[in-house]
Parts: sequence; C-alpha cells; structure tokens
Amino acid sequence: MKIDLQAVEDAAKTLYIRALKVLPPDIKAGFGQLQGRETGATARQMLATMVTNIEVAEATDNLLCQDTGVPIYNLRIGRGVQVDGHALVQAIRRGCERATREYPLRSSVVHPLTRQNEHTSCGIGVPVIHVDFSDAPEVLEIEMIPKGSGSENNSFLKMAIPAEGIDAIKTFVVDCVLAAGGKTCPPTIVGVGLGGTSDLVVALAKRAATRPLGSHCADPQGAALEAQLSAAVNQLGVGPQGLGGDATAFAVHIELAATHITMNPIAVNMQCHSARRARATFTPSGVAYGF
Repeated sequence: MKIDLQAVEDAAKTLYIRALKVLPPDIKAGFGQLQGRETGATARQMLATMVTNIEVAEATDNLLCQDTGVPIYNLRIGRGVQVDGHALVQAIRRGCERATREYPLRSSVVHPLTRQNEHTSCGIGVPVIHVDFSDAPEVLEIEMIPKGSGSENNSFLKMAIPAEGIDAIKTFVVDCVLAAGGKTCPPTIVGVGLGGTSDLVVALAKRAATRPLGSHCADPQGAALEAQLSAAVNQLGVGPQGLGGDATAFAVHIELAATHITMNPIAVNMQCHSARRARATFTPSGVAYGF
C-alpha cells in the first residue's frame, strides 16, 4: 500500500483540531464512574462542572481547553506500507502548521531561550513525532496527542536502586501525585514508567499516561501494581482540581521495560482530566478517524 502524503498532511491537520475539540468516549465514561463513587459534595459539584464544560465545548464546536499543548504524533507503520519516511514526517509538520494557521489555534510552542513564538505550533523538534512499526498488513496509524503544560510540568524521574524494591515505586508515585496536587487539573491519568534507561523510562511514562482508560499493562505484575496504585492515589484526598475528594485520578497506568541489574528507574508523567487524543487509520479502503 502506497501512502498519499497529501492525505497524511490533511489527516495531521484534522487530528490536531479533532483532538482539541472532542473528548474520547473512554474519558467520558471515566467521568461517569468517578461521579458514581465520589462522596464529597464539593468534588461532585466540580466533576459536574467539568462534564458540563465538555458538553458545551462539543455542542458549540469549541475547544475543550484553551491550552493547545505541545503537539505529539505517534505513527505506527504496518507491513507492506510504502512511504518515504522523511517526506512522511514533513507532511505531518505541514498539517500541524495548517491546523494552527487555518483553524486558527493559539500556538503554545516557543523557542526555549528566546521564547519567540512562530505561531505555527511548530519549532525545533516540534511537533514531536514518534515512529514505530507493527505487523498489521497495509495499515498506517497516526495518533495525535496535544500535551498541555499543566500536566507536562508535572513530570518526574527517579533513578532508584534495586535494594529499594517495589516500595520505592509506590512511595515515589504517591509523592508525585501529592506534589502535583491540583496543578495537573485532576482527575488525572497517572502514567508510570518502570525500567529501561533514563530516557526510555520517561517515554514509557508518557505512553502510559496517554493510554485509553480500561487498558492494562501487558505484563501481569505491572497490571497488578496498576490496580494497587490506582486505589492508593484515590485515597490521598487531592480530588477534582485539587479541592479535595475521592476522584484524584481516573487510573494509574504502567508501562515497563527490562533494565540493568544495578538500576531501577521510575518516571511519572500525568495527563489532565481533558485527556485529549485522536487517531487516523490508513488502509487500502481509505482513512478512518477514531480515538
């Protein structure tokens, strides 16, 4: 299957706008579950306000949040897909620029030293584009995630030692959730990366934070720890927007990798309650949009 680069550019533009305006159904369902369990009156009111904001934004075709974030595109290229890799990345970048200029969107991307804003949501190394491969025949998937600063600023790394064991993981995750407090606009998805190297473990945490609700770590021990930590963080009392309550997090998600015998890296990355993402799937029959 040969990929039409113009279709990729158009999809990159559409995905950015779609991600900013339509919340995935699993996140909406997550709100319903939290509302059903919440015991605090203020927290219930805050959750209801968040749900109303989502409904109004979608009904009026407006953005869910004013923060358009740092644009992230995750690409998975299947078997038999023919594409020029460099041209593919450039098409994604052009689509991102077009979304910002033509919609228009507020660009949140600036130079790290001069703070100059090109008003394209692009810059050096941005949009962030990750390329991976799958064994799915003749399929190209493009996932778009706009990562806002409220959640991204609450990112943490600890190079623990093996002797500290699983207790170090639990303590670090709980401490990170407490440190973030209401700054991440909870309820959050708490992404935890375990193992690998310092750079890999942070990437794993981001992948975990942006996974759909209801999904689980592929490793059985990781999945068991997810359940334990999900229960633990919702006993901290941080609550929606940090105003107190039971609903501190939709869930804790874990992604892990093998690591060195003398290392135990841990990273935490959080996603705010507006856990935005959108997906385009290219097949020989056309392009389908989803989450």
